[in-house]
Amino acid sequence: MKRILSALAAVLVVANVLPADASAQQQWPEEITFGVIPVASSRNMSDSFGNLVQHLEKELGIKVKLQVAGDYAGVITGMQHGHIDIAYLGPKSYVEAATRAGAEAVAVEKDVNGTPGYHGLIITKAGSGLKRLEDLKGKTWAFTDPHSTSGTLVPTVYFNQINIDPQTYFSRVIYSGSHEASILSVKAGKIAAASTNDLDFDRGLGKQWKEDDFNVIWTSALIPGSPMTVRSDLPSSLKMAVKGAFISYDDKEGLGKLKISGYAPGNDSMYDPIRTLIATKKALQDKKVAKN
Repeated sequence: MKRILSALAAVLVVANVLPADASAQQQWPEEITFGVIPVASSRNMSDSFGNLVQHLEKELGIKVKLQVAGDYAGVITGMQHGHIDIAYLGPKSYVEAATRAGAEAVAVEKDVNGTPGYHGLIITKAGSGLKRLEDLKGKTWAFTDPHSTSGTLVPTVYFNQINIDPQTYFSRVIYSGSHEASILSVKAGKIAAASTNDLDFDRGLGKQWKEDDFNVIWTSALIPGSPMTVRSDLPSSLKMAVKGAFISYDDKEGLGKLKISGYAPGNDSMYDPIRTLIATKKALQDKKVAKN
């Protein structure tokens, strides 16, 4: 009788301890979609993030499908409609996704020196003679994507601060669609100058371009690192597991492909400086409209 009671007590203890974990696990989907903004071509993005996807699958115990969007807005819209569960976003696109799609920052990229941030750049082709902003007047210019931080927001605010209107200062302004496209366009001489960043520039070094192919004529202040995000309506246990999986990622080969040293814990307030930049840009635009 004592053995029966002891066995029954053990069962009750296990029943009281395990169901919460088991129930949480049961709430997880069998597969999640990992959306990434197109800072490079789909093929190069798939290669760069391949090792990380394998790590996420191993740590989470579920299938992770990588989806490279056609543009930044595609990732935001995908999260908004529940088609993308976790996402790699730029700082500006994260701020927009937080508002529109309930995105939550859980981790942030660290550069090769361990700093959770990167710098915007303005580049021209080496040998072009274009070594100052003054040299770019009347030349062609490329932003990346309207939702890009270093490719559009940061240089736009900078131009406003120094009284440059891109639409009149440059002979033509385009949106290339990705940092890779902008850099390659400058290298090929199709565009005189473009805005990009040191992280995406470094990702193509030795593969698609060399450092001495370009002049770097401007470098921004530090921009908060790009966040890894989750949809707010995912199970809390899954969101915590995703955060832990990113922070624990230490595969040297995979990190080498991404040109980063790893991920640090991230949170929404880290991107308040980006919100300030967005507000500044709007105020400058409103002031310009009022003058006209």
